[in-house]
Amino acid sequence: MTTERDRHQRWHRYWDKHARTYDREMRLMDRIFFAGSRQWACEQATGDTLEVAIGTGLNLESYPDDVTLTGVDLSAEMLEVARKRAEQLGRSVELRQANAHELPFADASFDTVVCTLGLCTIPEERTAIDEMRRVTRPGGRLVLLDHVEAASGPVRLIQRGLELVTVPLGGEHFLRRPFNTVRAAGFEIEHRERFKHGLVERLTARRPVDA
Repeated sequence: MTTERDRHQRWHRYWDKHARTYDREMRLMDRIFFAGSRQWACEQATGDTLEVAIGTGLNLESYPDDVTLTGVDLSAEMLEVARKRAEQLGRSVELRQANAHELPFADASFDTVVCTLGLCTIPEERTAIDEMRRVTRPGGRLVLLDHVEAASGPVRLIQRGLELVTVPLGGEHFLRRPFNTVRAAGFEIEHRERFKHGLVERLTARRPVDA
């Protein structure tokens, strides 16, 4: 009998294995679906910034120079690629292996928390968002970019079909709606836009000052 722990470990191995090919695959997807979105997300960051699910560090070159950057990812292989990229760019960043469900930081540690194309593969979406809220300072900003449940019914049918393969294989979801989860977690929505038939969502939100 396959347990939840077994599934999570399998997904962990899957992303470790894909560290070598991830950049090539994602650069193609970026051109087709997410044009300019990584840059947009990083430009929202100010002050002490945490990137959750930093992966191979594809965002590193897009952050403002005055941001103090920390990145976490579950995959050690992905982080190794990110370390090499940071060295090549001359970018100072603290990289740590960590689970998005249990971020290893004190409450209210960051001015900005960023997650791009990572929330779709985190097993417990609400737990991860709650953790992001916990480590965000009151008045601080959450920045999300991801593929989400499409606005079109026929496209949603395709997404459901894809999930039959992608969820068991690598834990990747196509029918999530982060906007609803972020709002339910107590963030105040600042900005939301969807494009590519509603497949892609850009979102910024603030942790209330009195929360």
